[in-house]
Amino acid sequence: MGKIFKFHNDLDTDQIIASQYLLLPTIEEMKVHTFESLDPEFPAKVKPGDYVVGGENFGCGSSREQAPGVLKALGVKAVVAKSFARIFYRNAINIGLPVIVCKDLPEAVESGDEMELSLTEGVARAGGRTFSCTRLPEYMQNILNQGGLIASLNQEVE
Repeated sequence: MGKIFKFHNDLDTDQIIASQYLLLPTIEEMKVHTFESLDPEFPAKVKPGDYVVGGENFGCGSSREQAPGVLKALGVKAVVAKSFARIFYRNAINIGLPVIVCKDLPEAVESGDEMELSLTEGVARAGGRTFSCTRLPEYMQNILNQGGLIASLNQEVE
Protein backbone atom coordinates (compact mmCIF):
# COMPACT_ATOMS: atom_id res chain seq x y z
CA MET A 1 0.00 0.00 0.00
CA GLY A 2 1.18 3.46 -0.84
CA LYS A 3 -0.19 6.95 -0.47
CA ILE A 4 -1.70 8.78 -3.45
CA PHE A 5 -0.53 12.24 -4.54
CA LYS A 6 -3.17 13.45 -6.99
CA PHE A 7 -2.61 16.07 -9.70
CA HIS A 8 -4.70 17.67 -12.44
CA ASN A 9 -5.27 17.14 -16.18
CA ASP A 10 -2.64 18.39 -18.64
CA LEU A 11 0.13 18.35 -16.06
CA ASP A 12 3.23 19.34 -18.00
CA THR A 13 6.84 18.37 -17.51
CA ASP A 14 7.75 21.91 -16.44
CA GLN A 15 5.38 21.49 -13.48
CA ILE A 16 7.08 18.21 -12.59
CA ILE A 17 10.59 19.69 -12.75
CA ALA A 18 11.02 23.31 -13.82
CA SER A 19 13.54 24.03 -16.57
CA GLN A 20 15.90 26.06 -14.37
CA TYR A 21 16.67 22.91 -12.34
CA LEU A 22 17.77 20.97 -15.41
CA LEU A 23 21.11 22.75 -15.02
CA LEU A 24 21.78 20.84 -11.80
CA PRO A 25 24.29 18.06 -12.42
CA THR A 26 22.35 15.07 -11.04
CA ILE A 27 18.81 13.73 -10.65
CA GLU A 28 19.51 13.52 -6.90
CA GLU A 29 19.99 17.30 -6.79
CA MET A 30 16.97 17.92 -9.05
CA LYS A 31 14.50 15.71 -7.15
CA VAL A 32 14.14 18.15 -4.22
CA HIS A 33 12.44 20.56 -6.68
CA THR A 34 9.81 18.07 -7.94
CA PHE A 35 6.35 19.66 -8.27
CA GLU A 36 7.77 22.83 -6.68
CA SER A 37 5.19 25.15 -8.28
CA LEU A 38 2.25 22.90 -7.30
CA ASP A 39 3.27 21.42 -3.94
CA PRO A 40 6.65 22.62 -2.61
CA GLU A 41 6.47 20.04 0.19
CA PHE A 42 6.02 17.09 -2.20
CA PRO A 43 9.66 15.85 -2.05
CA ALA A 44 9.53 15.81 1.76
CA LYS A 45 6.11 14.13 1.93
CA VAL A 46 6.42 11.42 -0.72
CA LYS A 47 7.82 8.10 0.47
CA PRO A 48 9.15 5.12 -1.49
CA GLY A 49 6.17 3.07 -2.63
CA ASP A 50 3.80 6.04 -2.96
CA TYR A 51 1.88 6.81 -6.15
CA VAL A 52 1.33 9.84 -8.34
CA VAL A 53 -2.15 9.96 -9.88
CA GLY A 54 -3.06 12.31 -12.70
CA GLY A 55 -5.87 13.02 -15.09
CA GLU A 56 -5.66 13.20 -18.86
CA ASN A 57 -2.50 14.01 -20.83
CA PHE A 58 -0.11 13.55 -17.89
CA GLY A 59 3.44 14.65 -18.72
CA CYS A 60 2.68 16.86 -21.70
CA GLY A 61 5.09 19.60 -22.73
CA SER A 62 8.77 19.07 -23.35
CA SER A 63 10.54 15.78 -23.86
CA ARG A 64 12.79 16.00 -20.79
CA GLU A 65 13.47 12.58 -19.35
CA GLN A 66 14.30 14.23 -16.02
CA ALA A 67 10.53 14.53 -15.37
CA PRO A 68 9.98 10.79 -14.86
CA GLY A 69 13.55 10.58 -13.52
CA VAL A 70 12.89 12.76 -10.47
CA LEU A 71 9.71 10.81 -9.67
CA LYS A 72 11.62 7.54 -9.79
CA ALA A 73 14.47 9.03 -7.72
CA LEU A 74 11.96 10.01 -5.01
CA GLY A 75 10.73 6.41 -4.85
CA VAL A 76 7.38 6.86 -6.61
CA LYS A 77 6.24 3.31 -7.32
CA ALA A 78 4.14 4.22 -10.39
CA VAL A 79 2.26 7.01 -12.09
CA VAL A 80 -1.39 6.19 -12.75
CA ALA A 81 -3.40 8.48 -15.02
CA LYS A 82 -6.33 8.59 -17.45
CA SER A 83 -3.86 9.15 -20.29
CA PHE A 84 -0.23 10.14 -20.84
CA ALA A 85 1.63 12.34 -23.26
CA ARG A 86 3.44 9.91 -25.55
CA ILE A 87 6.98 11.17 -24.89
CA PHE A 88 6.53 11.12 -21.09
CA TYR A 89 5.20 7.56 -21.33
CA ARG A 90 8.19 6.40 -23.38
CA ASN A 91 10.71 8.20 -21.17
CA ALA A 92 9.18 6.66 -18.05
CA ILE A 93 9.36 3.11 -19.40
CA ASN A 94 12.90 3.78 -20.67
CA ILE A 95 14.11 4.75 -17.18
CA GLY A 96 12.11 2.05 -15.40
CA LEU A 97 9.18 4.01 -13.94
CA PRO A 98 5.83 2.22 -14.36
CA VAL A 99 3.14 4.35 -16.03
CA ILE A 100 -0.32 2.83 -15.97
CA VAL A 101 -3.51 3.96 -17.69
CA CYS A 102 -6.52 3.61 -15.41
CA LYS A 103 -9.51 5.53 -16.77
CA ASP A 104 -11.82 5.48 -13.72
CA LEU A 105 -9.42 5.70 -10.79
CA PRO A 106 -8.33 9.39 -10.93
CA GLU A 107 -11.83 10.74 -10.36
CA ALA A 108 -12.53 8.26 -7.55
CA VAL A 109 -9.50 9.01 -5.35
CA GLU A 110 -8.00 11.96 -3.51
CA SER A 111 -4.53 12.87 -2.31
CA GLY A 112 -3.77 10.99 0.88
CA ASP A 113 -5.85 7.92 -0.02
CA GLU A 114 -4.07 4.57 0.13
CA MET A 115 -3.69 2.46 -2.99
CA GLU A 116 -2.37 -0.92 -3.97
CA LEU A 117 -1.40 -1.59 -7.60
CA SER A 118 -0.79 -4.95 -9.26
CA LEU A 119 1.03 -4.46 -12.53
CA THR A 120 0.71 -8.14 -13.43
CA GLU A 121 -3.04 -8.27 -12.77
CA GLY A 122 -3.74 -4.82 -14.22
CA VAL A 123 -5.75 -3.70 -11.20
CA ALA A 124 -5.57 -0.96 -8.61
CA ARG A 125 -7.34 -1.05 -5.27
CA ALA A 126 -8.24 2.12 -3.41
CA GLY A 127 -11.06 3.20 -1.14
CA GLY A 128 -12.52 -0.29 -1.00
CA ARG A 129 -12.89 -0.38 -4.79
CA THR A 130 -11.04 -2.27 -7.49
CA PHE A 131 -10.19 -0.50 -10.74
CA SER A 132 -9.25 -2.10 -14.03
CA CYS A 133 -6.01 -0.73 -15.47
CA THR A 134 -4.06 -1.34 -18.63
CA ARG A 135 -1.71 -4.28 -18.26
CA LEU A 136 1.68 -3.69 -19.80
CA PRO A 137 2.79 -6.12 -22.49
CA GLU A 138 5.28 -8.70 -21.23
CA TYR A 139 8.24 -7.11 -23.05
CA MET A 140 7.53 -3.72 -21.42
CA GLN A 141 7.13 -5.34 -18.02
CA ASN A 142 10.50 -7.03 -18.55
CA ILE A 143 12.10 -3.65 -19.31
CA LEU A 144 10.65 -2.26 -16.06
CA ASN A 145 11.74 -5.32 -14.08
CA GLN A 146 15.30 -4.82 -15.28
CA GLY A 147 15.38 -1.14 -14.28
CA GLY A 148 14.70 0.49 -17.66
CA LEU A 149 15.66 0.17 -21.30
CA ILE A 150 19.43 0.70 -21.00
CA ALA A 151 19.69 -1.73 -18.09
CA SER A 152 17.59 -4.22 -20.08
CA LEU A 153 19.80 -3.90 -23.16
CA ASN A 154 22.95 -4.22 -21.06
CA GLN A 155 21.64 -7.45 -19.53
CA GLU A 156 20.93 -8.88 -22.99
CA VAL A 157 24.53 -8.24 -24.03
CA GLU A 158 26.02 -10.00 -20.98
